[in-house]
Parts: sequence; structure tokens; C-alpha cells
Amino acid sequence: MFRFVFLDLDDTILDFHKAESIAIAKAFRSVGVEPSQDIITRYSQVNKMHWQMLERGELTREEVLVQRFSYLFRELGLDADPQTCQEHYEDFLCIGHYFIEGAQELLPWLSSRFRLYLASNGTAKVQAARLKSSGIGKYFTELFISQEIGFNKPSVEFFKRCFSRIPDFDPKEAIIIGDSLTSDIKGGIHAGISTCWFNPSAQPGNPEIPCDYEIRSLYQLKDILL
Repeated sequence: MFRFVFLDLDDTILDFHKAESIAIAKAFRSVGVEPSQDIITRYSQVNKMHWQMLERGELTREEVLVQRFSYLFRELGLDADPQTCQEHYEDFLCIGHYFIEGAQELLPWLSSRFRLYLASNGTAKVQAARLKSSGIGKYFTELFISQEIGFNKPSVEFFKRCFSRIPDFDPKEAIIIGDSLTSDIKGGIHAGISTCWFNPSAQPGNPEIPCDYEIRSLYQLKDILL
């Protein structure tokens, strides 16, 4: 049924939340902000809000990266430099990696049976470092990073650029797997390919963004793809 499999990276293959918590705490300390759990939690909320604005085309990537810190520091009345915090955060985020359960077993299985492609909205520098650290780049036929493609998920332009680089591509034989309804699933719908929502925490769905499949564990993918 499927020949072409697109995989998101953050919180689908690699545990971004864990990496984020560690990196953001170090970045906050580097600019004189004590990283309490409340501040880290609020940062995650603000960060998600800004990336969703990027997905809607309301902010550029460069604006997101710095403005999320500007917004947070202004809201909390903190005297810290957003640009410096962003630079340190990106450096710390490049260090180390943490796998989602099942990912290490899944990737070699996928790559031996399908043409596997990475489709990520992450920053190119950070994703390149994490792919090198984890050693998983070898499993992908090609890496599609939005910063390099020139468009972001969920825009149809992102997927058109990807499809144009895949020999004998057929959207009827393609599926995207990811944790984000607004990025991965909505993007797959726009692009006319099948979608699989990785939803390990059983978050409520959105009837306006219907997925073809929904899984709680990466181990369930084999039943869907075969």
C-alpha cells in the first residue's frame, strides 16, 4: 500500500521535550534567569504558541526564535537578553539526544521496507547536530528540513518541494507520521497524502484536522504500514 514514508523528528522519533527542558534550563542560567519549573512550563507554552504562528505564516522563523524569549521575559518582568538566550539555547539543544520509545527499533525496520524521508520544521543547525549525535541520518533516503526547503509545514509548498525531489513519487502511496495535528497532519491533508497522528498522551483530536490513522505507540506502525 505504502512506498513513501515521511517522518517528523521532534517528539516522533526524538524526545524534544526532554532535550528542550535540559537545554532551556542551561540557557536561562546563562542569562541570569533561575529556571524554575513554572518558568520552564511557561516557556514551553509560549514556544508552542510562536511555532503555531509560524505554521500560519504570521511570523518568520527568525522572528519566532528570538520573539519567544522577548515575549516570555517581558511577560515575567525579567531583565535578560532574548538574543543571547536564543543563541545559548540553540547551542545547548545541539548537545545529546533522547529517543522516543520504540524509535531505535522502528527506524531500521522502516528503512529496509520503505523509502523513508525526514520532514521537519526544526532549525537546520540543531537538526543536523541531533541527527549526527543519534546516528539515525543513515536510515533516511533524504532529509527535508523546512529552513533549507524554504517553506514550513503545513504549507503545501513544503510538500511540493519534497515531492519534486523524489523519483517516481505517487501521493497515493505516501504517508506522513507525526505528533502535530497543525503541522504534520494538516500538512499531509493539504498535500493529498495519508496521515498518521502519533498521539501517545491521548490528546483530544480536532474534527477540522482529521487523520487517517492514530497511534499511541510507535510499535503500532507496523500494523498500519504492512
